[in-house]
Amino acid sequence: MPSAPHGRRLDAVPGPFTPRTPRVVAARRLQRRRDREATGRFLAEGPQAVREALARAGTVVELFGTPAALDRYADLAALAARADVPVSELTDEALAALAETVAPQGLVAVCRHLDVPLDAALARGPRLVAVLAEIRDPGNAGTVLRTADAAGAGAVVFAGDAVDPYNGKCVRASAGSLFHVDVVRATEPVAVVAALRAAGLTVLATTGYGDSDLDDLADAGRLAAPTAWLFGSEAHGLPEELTAAADARVRVPLHGRAESLNLAAAAAVCLYASARALRRPTGPRGHTAGESAG
Repeated sequence: MPSAPHGRRLDAVPGPFTPRTPRVVAARRLQRRRDREATGRFLAEGPQAVREALARAGTVVELFGTPAALDRYADLAALAARADVPVSELTDEALAALAETVAPQGLVAVCRHLDVPLDAALARGPRLVAVLAEIRDPGNAGTVLRTADAAGAGAVVFAGDAVDPYNGKCVRASAGSLFHVDVVRATEPVAVVAALRAAGLTVLATTGYGDSDLDDLADAGRLAAPTAWLFGSEAHGLPEELTAAADARVRVPLHGRAESLNLAAAAAVCLYASARALRRPTGPRGHTAGESAG
């Protein structure tokens, strides 16, 4: 296999790939959910996503890039080469066919699905879990995933008829966090709640009409235990069977005149309230400040 001057492994096909090159055509199909499901692969676009994907061993199948981008991000091309990942040069037109952004940054990686079974994720003992129940907006889902990662969550569960976590917009909105946490997909949200509770987590449902105030729960120390937060779609909220199954129905207090918070903002407030409580010097079960919540 030939190598470029910077030591990256290059495909044996001469010249940069074009939009009609079979490997580019096959990768472009991954923009469709049915092809992602059929192949167990998805696209990660841009240097940040590519860097995080390469850091997770065995995730990246192939790296595509324009010659200019592969020179600019030579460190990523070198990481791929050391992992024996093929690096394929693209024309600008081929990159435009693969990328889903208006101003792509020149790199696209083909990655393997990252799904973890729910029981395997819970066996790791996460102290903070986010459940995205029936959330269909990929931007919101990716942003909540990113926030959950930042707050120290060990797992993010896409439950019921939720958006595909490997949707391009969701992957981009996660800003690399997709590669940091256990990503679980589960078809039965109520069964997810039962499994979370059986694993020792308190299950809290977010709703604007909750009978528990987030500040009151925090002040009473009720967030200082392993917790799973249920988040529903911005348009419809959580299904009634999920709010009924939770240990408490929690509302975020509104101190000003705003009617409500959007999903991503409400999730950030709730997850960080738990993260703070879980990191207090005298937390539950002997945990001390600075311990990971995931």
